[in-house]
This record gives sequence, C-alpha cells and structure tokens, in this order.
Amino acid sequence: MWRKADWLKVHFAESWNELHHLLIMESLGGADSWGDRFLAKTTALIYYWTITLLYFVSPRSAYRFMELVEQHAYESYNKFLTTYEAQLKAQAAPEVAKQYYRDGDLYMFDEFQTSHFPTERRPKIDNLYDVFVAIRDDEMEHVKTMLACQQTNAQFSFKSPHNLEGRTILITSAEVNSREVLN
Repeated sequence: MWRKADWLKVHFAESWNELHHLLIMESLGGADSWGDRFLAKTTALIYYWTITLLYFVSPRSAYRFMELVEQHAYESYNKFLTTYEAQLKAQAAPEVAKQYYRDGDLYMFDEFQTSHFPTERRPKIDNLYDVFVAIRDDEMEHVKTMLACQQTNAQFSFKSPHNLEGRTILITSAEVNSREVLN
C-alpha cells in the first residue's frame, strides 16, 4: 500500500506545503533565535519517529494521529486570525508566500488538494492576513487527506488530484463536519 504512486505524490506535496509554511515563518523572523530553531528541529524529529513507529504498528492510527495534529493546527491558526486580523491585514505578504501561493508553479500546491480538482483552489495573497488564511486552509486540506487515508477502501480509491482517470473527491466538507473535525 505504501508504494502506491498517488499516495507518494500527495504525501510529498504535503511535505512541500509544510516546507513552505516553515519558509514563510522563517521569513517573518521565526528562525532568528537558535533556541527556537533547536526546539523546532527536536520536535520535528520526535514527531517524525513517533509517526513512523506508529505507522509500522497501525497505519490507520498514524493517520488518525496526524489528522488530530492538523486539526489542532487549523484551530490554532483560526484563533490567531480572529485575534490579530487588523494587525495582519496592515502588513505585507512575504515574497516566499506570494511565490508559493500565487506566482510560482502551482502543480505541487494542487497536488495535496485531495478534496479539490487541480486549479480549483487559488488563495488570494494581498497581505499577511491572506497568507495565514491560506496556511490555515492548507491545514484543513491536510485533515481531509488524513481522513481519506483512513477510509477502508483508501488503498484502491485514493488518487492524486492530477490523476483525473476515475478521480472522485474523497472527503467533502460535509464529511469533515460529520466527523466533528471543526468543533
């Protein structure tokens, strides 16, 4: 199951997306302190090995754990956006965010949108608020992918968004809401 090309493409695109979240945060000063960098790297290593070991025991449990992490990230960004909306709207979007979400090659961005067809989701990036809205919405896309990976028939039905042959949307917003992902 783990050798399926569609799964690998989508998971690589999700990693690429998370890399760009990191690059955006670093461009905002998130890498200025060695302590912050050390904490981030240590946490990432612990998370990686925890998920890897859990995956060997139970792939579905690993995807469920990742779903919960992504859900928490969504909720955290949503709270941040609500609290700091005015300040964020007054600041310019970093260039790395404009390049990733708007001006660059968007193939990889489309690749992790398992609840959308390619080119369907195009965030506007006019200010820092828009950047955090896009990141928050990315986290919900990751939740939907993790939900799709837990489905009983996922090994047969999970397709890359660019693989239009037999492609269906795996997880809709209604299904996410029915799982009470959005509290």
